[in-house]
Amino acid sequence: MALLLRGGRVVDPAVGLDEIADIIIRDGVIVEIGPDLTIPKGITIECAEKIVVPGLVDIHTHLREPGFEYKEDIASGTRAAAHGGFTAVCAMPNTSPICDEGSAVRFIVERAAAHGKVRVYPIGTITVASKGAALAEMGDMVAEGAIAFSDDGSGVQDTGMMRLAMDYAKQFGTTILSHCEDESLAGKGVVNEGVVSTRLGLVGWPSAAEEIHVARDIALCELTGCRLHLAHLSTAGSVAMVRSAKERGLPVTCEVTPHHLFLDEDALTPEYNTSLKMNPPLRTAADKEALIAGLIDGTVDAIATDHAPHAVHEKALEFELAPFGSTGLETALSLAMTHLVSRDDFSMSDLVRVMAHGPRSCLGLPTMRLEAGSVADITVIDPEARVEINAPFFESKSSNSAFMGTTLLGKASEVLVGGQFALRNGKVVD
Repeated sequence: MALLLRGGRVVDPAVGLDEIADIIIRDGVIVEIGPDLTIPKGITIECAEKIVVPGLVDIHTHLREPGFEYKEDIASGTRAAAHGGFTAVCAMPNTSPICDEGSAVRFIVERAAAHGKVRVYPIGTITVASKGAALAEMGDMVAEGAIAFSDDGSGVQDTGMMRLAMDYAKQFGTTILSHCEDESLAGKGVVNEGVVSTRLGLVGWPSAAEEIHVARDIALCELTGCRLHLAHLSTAGSVAMVRSAKERGLPVTCEVTPHHLFLDEDALTPEYNTSLKMNPPLRTAADKEALIAGLIDGTVDAIATDHAPHAVHEKALEFELAPFGSTGLETALSLAMTHLVSRDDFSMSDLVRVMAHGPRSCLGLPTMRLEAGSVADITVIDPEARVEINAPFFESKSSNSAFMGTTLLGKASEVLVGGQFALRNGKVVD
């Protein structure tokens, strides 16, 4: 069956496109892009006043299955991803049982094939049970489809173990995705250490807890030659170290989250809103501006959501006891459209760079370009759509969003995965 996307603004910096054009898709593949195209029969989607881009990818998603299906599962999480404009997500391994062996990776692959609305790429753990004591079965996990390795949520504390992991990861041609947290410094911290932690009477979490591990892992990257990806960076110092590493030609990439880009510690008030409790915590306004600057100048490779759904009763606990994290899949694109594309120094091409091509490059995922012969993983964006962030808005099982109650501008109207609709007219396709 043929599909025509007609009259949209087609944007893809990878092939130098930013123009009004039509796209013909047949059998899941783009066959032609140009003006005034027609198809004898099939489906035509009018894209006038909309923006057509390569399919967005989130390389840091917690789907929670297996073990925590009351928060999220592969079916609901990929529905949320499609609703947010994503054509693929990378599933983090801190589930129960944890994803630290080939059979666990195979489970994710098979469940995603049966119930997923978008592509799901599993990430395995670096160490057994993410405890940092023994290396996980990397080879078995690669054979079953793991695309990277991470002890997300509890960074590898032992430097020798991290060096060993990088040596092995290099042998398999894969990437270490590092959660940078020195637990001896972070301690029982729940918010950024500084004025706000003092004002609220909460235990502080210093920037150095992140930056020490960033420096260590960059040094290990230089030692081993392993590809290193730094997750959810939150401080100006971390961005500066990545910038220096790239200038030296090291294979280092990094991501930032929407909540660290668009919120800072001043969002925390005596209401103690637990949806603002993050790992790493919201930092200072200066840190936030440094992250945005890094995104603009190319130091930061990707926006990643760190989608972390939690049940209502969990986030209803006292601030110190509530779990870390915010949902993110369904708000990331709208936040970027509202707060970044509206800037003079950030374009739609830049958005495609950090939400489509950059994420794929970071973890070595298959490329997707708006050109003939490419698989049709495509996101269509309505830049004028108003988005009210409230509980009924979410396809996710959880609604612990740091941006609850806000109004944003711009959202996905259609999502195509392999030429098939995952989202149409803003609704997830069942």
